[in-house]
Amino acid sequence: MKLRTTDLTAAAMFVALMAVGANITSIAPFLVVGGVPITLQTFFAILAGVVLGSRLGAIAMMVYAFVGLVGVPVFAKFGAGFGQIISPTFGFIVSFIFTAFATGYIVEKMKKTAGVYVFAALVGMAINYVFGTNWMYAAYKVWASAPDGFTYKMAWLWMVVPLPKDIILAILAGLMGHRLERTLSRSQFSNYRKVS
Repeated sequence: MKLRTTDLTAAAMFVALMAVGANITSIAPFLVVGGVPITLQTFFAILAGVVLGSRLGAIAMMVYAFVGLVGVPVFAKFGAGFGQIISPTFGFIVSFIFTAFATGYIVEKMKKTAGVYVFAALVGMAINYVFGTNWMYAAYKVWASAPDGFTYKMAWLWMVVPLPKDIILAILAGLMGHRLERTLSRSQFSNYRKVS
C-alpha cells in the first residue's frame, strides 16, 4: 500500500482529533461513568472511516493507538504507555480500528446516499460498543479489580449514559461524511476511498 503525503497528513489530522476528543473530560471531569470517560473518540473514529475510507481510516486509528502506547498522552485522561493495554477501557481504543474500517467499507460498497452513510456510522458505533464493553467486562473479571457486585448487565448499564450522545454524534458523522463526499472524491487520497 503506497501512502502519499496527503494520505499521511489526513491520517495525522485524525490522530490529533482523536487525542482532542479523548480528553474532553480534562475540562469536564464529571463526564466519567463507571470508570468509562464520555468522550468524542467514537465520533472521530466513525468520521475517519467515512472521510478517509476503510483502509486509511483504519491506519489512522492504528497510528493513534500506537502513538499512545509508546508514551504520547493521547488517550482519555491523558493516558499513555504500554501499560494501557491492561486497562479495562483499552478495548474501546482497539475497537476504533474496526469501527473506522467497517464504516468506511460499508460506504465504499453501497450507494452514496445519506441513509447509507448514517447506517454505516451506526454500525461503526455498534462495533465500538460491543467490542469495548465485552473487553471491559472480561478485563474486570479476569485481571482488573471489579467494582462490588459487578455483572455483565452492569457493564452494559454503564454504557447507557453515553449511548444517546454517541447515537446523535454517529448520525452527525454520517451526514457530515455524506456532505463531504463530492469534495473528497476529488482529493488525492480518494484512491483509498474507492468512490464510484
